[in-house]
Amino acid sequence: MAQSLELLLIQFLMPDNDARRQAEDQIKRQAKDPQVIPALVHHLRTAKTPNVRQLSAVLLRKKITGHWAKLSPQLRQLVKSSLIESITLEHSPLVRRASANVVSIIAKYAIPAGEWPDLLPFLFQCSRSAQEDHREVALILFSSLTETIGSTFQPYFADLQSLLLKCLQDETSTRVRVAALKAVGSFLEFTHDGAEVVKFREFIPSILNVSRQCLANGEEDVATIAFEIFDELIESPAPLLGESVKSIVHFSLEVCSSQNLEPNTRHQAIQIISWLAKYKYNSLKKHKLVIPILQVICPLLAETSQGDEDDDLAADRAAAEVLDTMAVNLPKHVFPPVFEFSSLSIQSINPKYREASVTALGIVSEGCFELMIDKLEPMLHITLGALKDQEQLVRGAASFALGQFAEHLQPEIISHYESVLPCILNAVEDASDEVKEKSYYALAAFCENMGEEILPYLDPLMGRLLAALENNPRNLQETCMSAIGSVASAAEQAFIPYAERVLELMKVFMVLTNDEDLRSRARATELVGIVAMAVGRTRMEPILPPFIEAAISGFGLEFSELKEYTHGFFSNVADILDDGFVQYLQHVVPLAFSSCNLDDGSAVDIDDSDGDESVNGFGGVSSDDDAHNEPRMRNISIRTGVLDEKAAATQAIGLFALHTKSSYAPYLEESLRILVRHSGYFHEDVRLQAIISLKHMLTVAQAVFQGHNEGSTKEKEVLDTVMNIYIKTMTEDDDKEVVAQACENIADIIKENEYMSLEPYFPRLVDATLVLLREDSACQHTESDSDIEDEDTEHDEVLMDAVSDLLPAFAKSMGSQFGPIFAELFGPLMKFAKASRPPQDRTMVVACLAEVAQEMGSPIAGYVDNVMPLVLKELASSEATNRRNAAFCVGELCRNGGEPTLKYYSSILHGLYPLFGESEPDDAVRDNAAGAVARMIMVHPESIPLNQVLPVFLRVLPLKEDREESMAVYSCVCNLVLSSNPHILSLVPELVNLFAQVVASPAETPEVKGQVGRAFSHLISLYGHQLQPILSNLSPAYANALAAFVPNS
Repeated sequence: MAQSLELLLIQFLMPDNDARRQAEDQIKRQAKDPQVIPALVHHLRTAKTPNVRQLSAVLLRKKITGHWAKLSPQLRQLVKSSLIESITLEHSPLVRRASANVVSIIAKYAIPAGEWPDLLPFLFQCSRSAQEDHREVALILFSSLTETIGSTFQPYFADLQSLLLKCLQDETSTRVRVAALKAVGSFLEFTHDGAEVVKFREFIPSILNVSRQCLANGEEDVATIAFEIFDELIESPAPLLGESVKSIVHFSLEVCSSQNLEPNTRHQAIQIISWLAKYKYNSLKKHKLVIPILQVICPLLAETSQGDEDDDLAADRAAAEVLDTMAVNLPKHVFPPVFEFSSLSIQSINPKYREASVTALGIVSEGCFELMIDKLEPMLHITLGALKDQEQLVRGAASFALGQFAEHLQPEIISHYESVLPCILNAVEDASDEVKEKSYYALAAFCENMGEEILPYLDPLMGRLLAALENNPRNLQETCMSAIGSVASAAEQAFIPYAERVLELMKVFMVLTNDEDLRSRARATELVGIVAMAVGRTRMEPILPPFIEAAISGFGLEFSELKEYTHGFFSNVADILDDGFVQYLQHVVPLAFSSCNLDDGSAVDIDDSDGDESVNGFGGVSSDDDAHNEPRMRNISIRTGVLDEKAAATQAIGLFALHTKSSYAPYLEESLRILVRHSGYFHEDVRLQAIISLKHMLTVAQAVFQGHNEGSTKEKEVLDTVMNIYIKTMTEDDDKEVVAQACENIADIIKENEYMSLEPYFPRLVDATLVLLREDSACQHTESDSDIEDEDTEHDEVLMDAVSDLLPAFAKSMGSQFGPIFAELFGPLMKFAKASRPPQDRTMVVACLAEVAQEMGSPIAGYVDNVMPLVLKELASSEATNRRNAAFCVGELCRNGGEPTLKYYSSILHGLYPLFGESEPDDAVRDNAAGAVARMIMVHPESIPLNQVLPVFLRVLPLKEDREESMAVYSCVCNLVLSSNPHILSLVPELVNLFAQVVASPAETPEVKGQVGRAFSHLISLYGHQLQPILSNLSPAYANALAAFVPNS
């Protein structure tokens, strides 16, 4: 076989394709015989040309696994010794590497079986050889063996560490240093326990030294290997970074700020900072690295991209991503230095720095919104000034920043509409199309959250927007449509005069079929739905059919974005038509199902090359080895258009169900199948919509099955499906927004259903809630570094608010039975109330405690002593929300806490008193303080100095903002009057004036007004005509309102 095989190998390497194919076919046939192994080994060692020797090694690698067990011990020994000879004596680097690959395959089976005891000693010997080639191939083999028998190296870890450290410092060979770097990376996954972790950290200084040397010598590819290792370090579950995070950050900053380096090298350095900001942000905070990072990253925003540079590698773009991530994860550490950078850079003579100034503010507005709200005026001064800059790029960045402010700094930004809106209106007239487009974005974002404030601007706004819609290029028209949608949402019924013209224009867009026009058609479809929401059912229902027909026809164009926006349009139509949407279900539900069932188009780019198979592309002989035949995934790409379409369709089926209820019954089963599947979808946007829509399926089930004989069983099946998914989501989903939504839905379901139907779920619900309160769910696992303290972590406020809302829901459902369960939850909840926690955490706890006390009743008495010190302290908080919730809480504790609260009455009154004074700027705080006093009086009037308290109490009435306090406050006042309490009767003029305002208020309920009427009648029965002078001082409106309650004589 050996002689014929050599001829075939030579023939295969010929340029003649027919000859190659013939050779390949015959080689395949011979390769089925185990004797092909010694024949290939023979040619590996004796063939005259390196190409034949390399091809022999490649074929050996492919076939050795299938034949190894069939070889005699003598042949196995021959193969092993021949491979060792090839590695040590072969002159061709390609042949040596191909032989090394065969060694790693055989070692996978031979070493665990004890059949190759001298391999590792041989490799250690090679690694200390004076020959560069030997050292390099030893390291390559260590690296490849780690992939197959890594656990075997555990006893040699210390020796390997010394070896790799030495090779990383090899002064004579770049190839050895590169091989050492690669080997270091391959050992990462086997580094788990404490001792190994500490040892591994010793590599980092050497890695950095090698990388710096290579960068100085122009060997940038070596530096990128270092960044690949750092990437692995960051993603590793073991705490591999430790103190070395400082040196990694400083090195990465050196590289990313060096403009003489290649864009790809700098990009990888910035990417390391980005990963640290995303996954190890507490390490950055602990080691005081945030400011050094920002001192480099912020100026990168001002860097000009090279004309031939890939946008994805541009330093300014990568820096923006880092800044955004850091702002989200470390807002209070990021905003001050960014604001300082912006304040200084806006004064620069370099327009790129002025652009960077406002760009930075726009980028951090999502993460730093709470801090930025306090600095809104100086930020607007910078941004509105930049909007008038002589340079187009600065004006464009200012428009972008204003749009970001409008999205993220709500509702405070809207109060500045008088200064902001005219500036944006001027900017949409800019000579630059780029500035115009960003200004329309800013206009859309700003107007979306406005209310009646927009009305004085409607005419000029719509005049410019409609003119722009008819006269601008497509991309500007699309942004313009978005702005019109925001104006319509804000103006509501006031938009009616403009609706007809807008809808007529949209008809033109909604029949476009050219590919380049479909994005505009999508925006137009969306806009019609928004206009419909603004003007209402009465005006839209008669004219909807042609728009719905056009929308349905768009599905034939197979454009994901158009389908996405059309699902949104149908959702809006369902919202305004409610049960009137039933007629369209048969047309639109199948379209939504079709989008939900789409293949999401995930595409995997496979790297199937192996370096040693470059010999004329030989790949026809299949490999017998699984490990070496697995393709390596270079990257995964998802068609995001399809993903967005799926999310919109998932949302749509939920809204169709919500608004058509029992009429949706024919689609319930299929919808549930889809939503169950989508609740586990890989992307959080789709999962979020599935979680929302599942609750609407429960609404349908309850509407359909109530009153049916089999109804309760089928309704319970749907409830089972929904609750099981929600409970699983709470602890297993890794997205905080999705988990928060599940918690919100659970709280709603508990409030809307009887305890008996939900009782089976409570044990698991409580367990899941405990996991979330302990911050131990999948979505709360953000960092693995063991030296980061719990107190130093930041959580998602929206998530924990949703979790804390579950406790009052449990209490409402279970009443006093909630006591033992609350005992389990109390400790983990109170962790968020520590003094070291931010104000929003503490007020979350206080609000939760207040509502639990309200719903649970007397068992709250056992917690009064633990809770009251916190609540009293919160009454003096600098945050209005904290004071408001504390006042509410103290009232509920006193109402249900019984005797344990009495010893605190004096302290409570002392804490509440400032909230009644003129120094309290917030009406809602004052209303809740009045509610607290009212509850205290109602449960223990004997413990209140009424002669001192009542004048102060009545002075802040009527309630100004929080009408939820009305029943408590006015019941207290009326009960005191009806019982002829002498302290309240000394305040008759104040009472009459108060009663008049309450009964005249459209905001108060008939129940409250009825109580006030009875109390006023009692006053008349006591004082009769003596009240006349007081009544005559009332305004006619108040006097007439009170007169309705005067009993007929």
